[in-house]
Amino acid sequence: MERQLEYVLRTVEERGVRFVRLWFTDVLGILKSFSITPVELETALEEGMSFDGSAIEGYSRIQEADMLAVPDLNTFEILPWRGDDTPVARMFCDVHLLSNEPFAGCPRHVLKRNVDRAREKGFTFFVAPEMEYFYFRSATSTEPLDHAGFFDLTTHDMATELRKQTILTLEAMGIPVEYSFHENGPSQHEIDLRYTDALTMADNVMTFRLVVKEIAADLGVHATFMPKPIAGAFGSGMHSHLSLFEGDVNAFHDPGDEHGLSKVGKHFVAGLLRHAREITAVTNQWVNSYKRLIPGYEAPVYVGWARNNRSALVRVPFAKRGKESSARIEYRAPDPGCNPYLAFSVMLAAGLKGIEEGYELPPEATNNIFEMTPEERLAEGITSLPGSLEEAVDAMEGSELLAEALGEHVFEYFVLNKRKEWEEYKSYVTPFEVERYLGML
Repeated sequence: MERQLEYVLRTVEERGVRFVRLWFTDVLGILKSFSITPVELETALEEGMSFDGSAIEGYSRIQEADMLAVPDLNTFEILPWRGDDTPVARMFCDVHLLSNEPFAGCPRHVLKRNVDRAREKGFTFFVAPEMEYFYFRSATSTEPLDHAGFFDLTTHDMATELRKQTILTLEAMGIPVEYSFHENGPSQHEIDLRYTDALTMADNVMTFRLVVKEIAADLGVHATFMPKPIAGAFGSGMHSHLSLFEGDVNAFHDPGDEHGLSKVGKHFVAGLLRHAREITAVTNQWVNSYKRLIPGYEAPVYVGWARNNRSALVRVPFAKRGKESSARIEYRAPDPGCNPYLAFSVMLAAGLKGIEEGYELPPEATNNIFEMTPEERLAEGITSLPGSLEEAVDAMEGSELLAEALGEHVFEYFVLNKRKEWEEYKSYVTPFEVERYLGML
């Protein structure tokens, strides 16, 4: 830590950094920030910086307003899009109470607590998300930049340049990218982030969303992580590849198993399946999220698993030849509008529960689940994910697993906030209703 502190202070001085932005998120995963000057940096690193938490969604009440933003030295990076004239850096923060105890409503603290629980069992949790999103002409319309499809090569157009600049910026901030390509929807794109530990990845997802939007805005367009912005088109997911390691050993890999998946891996998958309905409100937290989770658009709807069947909620990909120890599982429900700290927390909690309780993995879904009849799915024991935010919150509210994983503060606030969102949505008269009924009735 001392060496990292030296590095930060030296870099700020040598690069002439004028401002340091302190980043954290509210309970819903919206990025928050305030800036300090280099003069205040040492104080911030030693004591934290106080701020008014009563203005942040899900934080504190007016009478308990003051909180501390405690920077994490390991997250120091120069923001490459701010230029060399007035360099700006950023650090993610953990939010503490004035007593310097971790604040229970801080999403980063929630993930740290769940990661620590896994570590006590000897596991390190790794995540690699596939980030899907759309580019539109402006923030007030859904006019796409192109009408290309999956893996299409769109040469000499703005979208190609947008993706290129985004990846170069991410890599300049120490965030490695594995793949990038055009997705199924018009002007829909995907950038896959390379595996790392869950806390670093949650920070990377927050940075990623801002970088995508910043680069888009610089080129005069709008990027959105809204799960389903266009009716009749594919929605945006955040398929998450998950694995547990014991030291340098992949705990999901078993060379003696027919398909290379260990008992730990099977129990983890069984935990995800058993608790899938409970965790969906967190992995898919908006009313709009459930416009994506419908049949016909490759998004998962039914609770089942398979090895090479993309209609399943959980996929266990075949490992490449020579890389059998890279075993992982893919959880396909989350969308990019989630709070990654909370989403990774509940996925980990569900998987660990499966390991602790020795849940048995149900039979693999070998057929296309979308094409099965309701009776066939019932016979196979395949249930459905919640079909609306209301249904998802109902499942969440009765979950002891979620209450423990999120902690009382976040759990109660999240449920109340989502109940309110659903009530507002129910009372809203949509364009669909106006178009269909105004002239008819």
